[in-house]
Amino acid sequence: MAVATLAAISSGCGGHIVTKHNEIPQVARPVAQNATRDELLEKYNAMATGTKTLNATVELKPTAGSAYSGVIDEYHEVKAFLLAARPAQIRVIGQAPVIGTTVFDMASDGETFQVSIPSKHKFLVGSVAAERTSSKPIENLRPQHLLDALLWPEIRKEEIVLFEEFNDENARYYVLTVLRGGYHPEIFRKIWFDRADLQVARMQNYGPKGTLVSDVRVSDWQPLDANVSPTDAAAKSANAFPRALRIDRPRDDYQLNLQVAKISLNEQISVERFTLEQPAGSELMHVNENVDGTQPAKESRP
Repeated sequence: MAVATLAAISSGCGGHIVTKHNEIPQVARPVAQNATRDELLEKYNAMATGTKTLNATVELKPTAGSAYSGVIDEYHEVKAFLLAARPAQIRVIGQAPVIGTTVFDMASDGETFQVSIPSKHKFLVGSVAAERTSSKPIENLRPQHLLDALLWPEIRKEEIVLFEEFNDENARYYVLTVLRGGYHPEIFRKIWFDRADLQVARMQNYGPKGTLVSDVRVSDWQPLDANVSPTDAAAKSANAFPRALRIDRPRDDYQLNLQVAKISLNEQISVERFTLEQPAGSELMHVNENVDGTQPAKESRP
């Protein structure tokens, strides 16, 4: 019966069932490059360990909330000057377009973070490890979230890494899945490589019990050396950095689009440039609750 049905369909309407036939020119056909698990690990770790410091001028556009929370707030783009250095130092100064006044100044050393908001005369301090989130999503933005997206951690040899292919209607990918050890292994990180150029396209970080902590999509890879020819694929791949990043923090309920206008890597950056002091007259606010659950005290610096 099945064979007869297929034969009837194929022979009906004059023997044609194709409603539209498109010929894709050879030059327009996507090419999926091949790579092994070890080759991708080597490529990723070369990028991760090869980037020691970062000095960039970027445009930031945050979006707070989501369809799940019922409210979505979009904010104006902010020009920002960003410094980052391993192991965990970052400084981000955001300025309003045109007038150039400072909108915020953020810093983190991997243990604590500071955020200065001049317009509100507030100076926020908190622990990087704290998981408490604000009811206002935009207040959950932390400097270390940008650090995690820009300075990637190395995949160590002792870590278990799974390798797979993934295809959809838009592209083909290789995916490296790093597992968190223990009696019951869990997904720790996923790194996606676009097979069109074998560049990293997406990075997902997971917390305990498979909770998605961050989802970073990177694109528009461009060579750092302006003298590299656009047609020299090997040189472009080895000496490149993404110019567009989208940071999605579902637990913190915000997204951040980052467009890199100017960047340089591995310059010497003095420690003092990462130091953020509390401005005079600003109100000091400890973002995290006290251990006993009481609200933190507020102080004012003379």
